[in-house]
Amino acid sequence: DASAPVGARTFESACWSASSAVAAAERVLAGDHAAYALSRPPGHHARQDAAAGFCYFNNTAIAAVRLRTKFARVAILDVDLHHGNGAQDIFYGRDDVLTVSIHADPIRFYPFFWGAENERGRGAGEGFNINFPLPRGSNDDAFLAALDRALAHIDAYNPGALVIALGLDAYEGDPFGGLGVSTGGFRRIGAAIAGAGRRPTVIVQEGGYLCDALGDNLAAFLSAFSES
Repeated sequence: DASAPVGARTFESACWSASSAVAAAERVLAGDHAAYALSRPPGHHARQDAAAGFCYFNNTAIAAVRLRTKFARVAILDVDLHHGNGAQDIFYGRDDVLTVSIHADPIRFYPFFWGAENERGRGAGEGFNINFPLPRGSNDDAFLAALDRALAHIDAYNPGALVIALGLDAYEGDPFGGLGVSTGGFRRIGAAIAGAGRRPTVIVQEGGYLCDALGDNLAAFLSAFSES
């Protein structure tokens, strides 16, 4: 789409970004409990047949498919401000990868046409796509309440491994202004995910627009995840 421009080094950059996610998955396959991929450009809006939203290859989906070489079931949990429509599109007809997304309500908000609560999957994938659209401006408590429900779905699915699409743009001071998660909220999110099931986990960096607290939010999430 118009938010995925292609330049001279785009393909090379996207390949390296996807390779970072693959490397993190390989670490987990080799026995590490968790690995973090600082993937740039991001990937969770890239669909089967389209680059979109600054995303060219779907890094989280690629990591999940790589994990499937060992684990019969994998779950993707997307906590980015924007709906993870690319992963939804890729796995919508499958039951071996559960896709769960917590995001700002897509009404008048990117990606606009995906992310509603009634989008549940198709065919073999029916019931294996879960969306939690939140009202604009939702704060820590609202996000954590949705996260509790998301983690309950993941626990019921009982995957062998988990992929986190880590967006930091749900921050209250993010330039997009979609949600109201605080730096302390990111710490709570990291701790909640780490404490739920303690499954092998690949964390792939997704959104997070330029603001002074960007690094603090990442540190809050990762430190809480690693300490829990």
